[in-house]
Amino acid sequence: MTSRHELTAADILPWAEYAKARAEHRKRITALKRHRRVEVGPYVTFYFENFDTMWLQVQEMLHIERGGEAQLADELAAYNPLIPKGRELIATFMIEIDDPLRRARVLAQLGGIEDTAFIEVGGARVAGKAEEDQERTSEEGKASSVQFVHFPFSDAQIAAFREANARAILGLSHPNYSHMAVLSEATRAALAGDFS
Repeated sequence: MTSRHELTAADILPWAEYAKARAEHRKRITALKRHRRVEVGPYVTFYFENFDTMWLQVQEMLHIERGGEAQLADELAAYNPLIPKGRELIATFMIEIDDPLRRARVLAQLGGIEDTAFIEVGGARVAGKAEEDQERTSEEGKASSVQFVHFPFSDAQIAAFREANARAILGLSHPNYSHMAVLSEATRAALAGDFS
């Protein structure tokens, strides 16, 4: 694999080669994801992305849809923005509610939630910035159940986050969904590896 900040066609295995080792690849990335997942409140789960998680996502899309070369450019364009570029953390967060009626009711009250994500470390707050590929809150104020957020860190914030046993808090400050979670040391250490 080449750059750790951007996937290229050279990083992607041919369909047959990936298919042969698919189970091993999925097992490896599943283990890596264990410390990159954080629940915040009763409904939201953050999944912190990196080169490896996006590599698997692209490989899986190509494996399932079998679009080959024609599909590859679109997948790279879609997923490269979700790979941290060395001075940020990037997460997909999902609002997960099984009951469809309850989900619709809750999402209708969470418009703009993508603009309220934050990480606190070393006494400083890193405000999340929503991915700008498309609007994720409808005109009626309904939030999408899948959101993408970037956390741009300063040098001082990166240094604080990298400190062993640093207390890092992930949260959402939406008026209708204000919850926080302290990152485990295993999660903080795994995410610290995204800074380079």
